Amino acid sequence: MKRSTRLKFLIKKILLLVLNPRFLLCFGLAWIITNGWSYILFAIGTLANIRWMIAVSGAYMTFLWFPFTPEKIITLTLSIALLRWLFPHDEYTLGQLRRMYRNAKKKHKARKQKNKATDEVAANE
Repeated sequence: MKRSTRLKFLIKKILLLVLNPRFLLCFGLAWIITNGWSYILFAIGTLANIRWMIAVSGAYMTFLWFPFTPEKIITLTLSIALLRWLFPHDEYTLGQLRRMYRNAKKKHKARKQKNKATDEVAANE
């Protein structure tokens, strides 16, 4: 299969997974848990002129914008956990996630074996 065809297929598969209404609901809830509260707190603090709300939410939002924060990984993990908890019988989305996880595990194992073989060849030389 051509590289561009494979990329289009992968993008389509990811979009179908992410644009699923159940996953979008869970992602929205996860975003509110990890980030949304700070934006809400900042808005309320600004409207009501409450300095501590502005300070706390502003500090957290500043932390979120640093490149090293694991917020996106945590939000995605939390949204998958919420999907499994709220919609345990959604076989389509959960099945896709399981397949993607299995494929990633296989690729990781193959890469690990390839690196081990390369290291053994280099050690023997």
